[in-house]
Amino acid sequence: MLESTIIEEYILAQTKDIQPRLTSVYHTIKAVMPDAAEKISYQMPTFWQHRNLIHFAAFKNHIGLYPGGTATTVFADQLTGYKTGKGSIQLPNDAPLPLALITDIARWCLAHNTQA
Repeated sequence: MLESTIIEEYILAQTKDIQPRLTSVYHTIKAVMPDAAEKISYQMPTFWQHRNLIHFAAFKNHIGLYPGGTATTVFADQLTGYKTGKGSIQLPNDAPLPLALITDIARWCLAHNTQA
């Protein structure tokens, strides 16, 4: 049996109906950031490389994606159909996941990673 990651453990702790969506988000980000460390930060799955790059989390009605305030500004024209806040994007559970957009956002986060 393969050893699960801390993010996979987080996903398995969520309700069965949301697990496939979380798994899709996880694998989408992991494909972009295979060398980033995986951890739980602010009680959310986090990809880390010199700093927190991107977080995501399960909520009752949506998956929260947290790429940071600059990323949500850069991608604002592509996020018009989503509820956003400073550095946060809500992906409703009753709509398809925008995996291509998540990929683009993750790539941007990785490309703009600066060491502290």
